[in-house]
Amino acid sequence: MAVLAKLSIVIPAYNEEGRLSPTLDRIFSYLDRKPEQPAEVIVVDDGSRDGTAALVESRATCEPRLKLVRNPGNRGKGFSVRHGMAEAQGDWCLMSDADLSAPIEEVQKLIDAAAKATAQVAIGSRALDRSLIGVHQNPFREFSGIVFNRVMRLVTGLPFADTQCGFKLYHRNAVRLIFPRQQLNGFGFDVEDLFIARKLGIHTIEVPVRWNNVEGTKVSLIQALKTFSDLLVIRWHSLTGHYRK
Repeated sequence: MAVLAKLSIVIPAYNEEGRLSPTLDRIFSYLDRKPEQPAEVIVVDDGSRDGTAALVESRATCEPRLKLVRNPGNRGKGFSVRHGMAEAQGDWCLMSDADLSAPIEEVQKLIDAAAKATAQVAIGSRALDRSLIGVHQNPFREFSGIVFNRVMRLVTGLPFADTQCGFKLYHRNAVRLIFPRQQLNGFGFDVEDLFIARKLGIHTIEVPVRWNNVEGTKVSLIQALKTFSDLLVIRWHSLTGHYRK
């Protein structure tokens, strides 16, 4: 019987002590139902001031599939994902938010879609089929996301309907090409990584996934506004050769 490809699940975490434990419970419950699936879970602590790191260290003592990675201070979600991907050993690497707003079970949908399309990147999308959204964001945040996507398409030329869903799957070959070129440490990294993938000719697909808004966002208004300006930074980095092969 063929051995399944190893899956790495990378979770960026900043002050997530309160909701990380049930997230890990659900992930390992899912993995336990698939004993043939080799996997690892990497939590990247982004300089948390609560017990996030201690929680992961404690659980890792009896869960060999769990690993804690620490950032040198609070560096941002983009830095955390890049750091986690550098540590990942899997054939496929999933980036998942700590709140598990996209259920972990949806990863199989991304894997199957990538295999069918022979793609190296598959991104979860809330916009392709909004009937899959169980709990919506508040109207202002949802409208802001729509506006951001339209501006993103105009500035970058990317065709995707939702770049900001925190549920993305990368083949290890794509990981090795994309993440060393990533420049942004903040929330604009999602767009940057997809821009780099397109620049390098890496086949990327967008897949509708189930999604439920979870209160407790770490994105401030200032950070959200900076994500818009990051679009111009991405274009500048492209023009100055930061993403060349």
